Amino acid sequence: MKRIVRLKVNGEEYAAAVEPDKTLLWLLREELNLTGTKEGCGAGECGACTVIFNGKAVNSCLVLAVEAEGAEVYTIEGEARDGRLSELQKAFIEHNALQCGFCTPGMVMAARALLNQNPHPTEEEIKDAMEGNLCRCTGYVPIIEAIKDVAAKGGQE
Repeated sequence: MKRIVRLKVNGEEYAAAVEPDKTLLWLLREELNLTGTKEGCGAGECGACTVIFNGKAVNSCLVLAVEAEGAEVYTIEGEARDGRLSELQKAFIEHNALQCGFCTPGMVMAARALLNQNPHPTEEEIKDAMEGNLCRCTGYVPIIEAIKDVAAKGGQE
């Protein structure tokens, strides 16, 4: 039996009827048409579906949509403002921290969650925050450098 779930996504209020077995990832992609969040593994192993859920980076494939009742969710679509890339997104481009791009939304969301909580993380803290996000293309160094660059500028937008 479907339940109505009310939540705030990227600052906008939404309500959607969802089956109890549907995930937050499904809700974002299929009901709200926010397709920037990717499904990689569906098992919480790759981080492609990372969003910020009530201030913390989570794998949206592991969160049931009904658990998002009253939650605040931030997705990659909320990172750019007024058609302008965020400093974090620009840093990913400048440091060539994306190649195929599939993991990039999850990487950016994990980095944003870290920088929101700690605007000046150490390299070790960056590595720890990013450990749940897999990338097959970049070798991680450019991703870490991009985050360090934004952190050196204060981390916040």
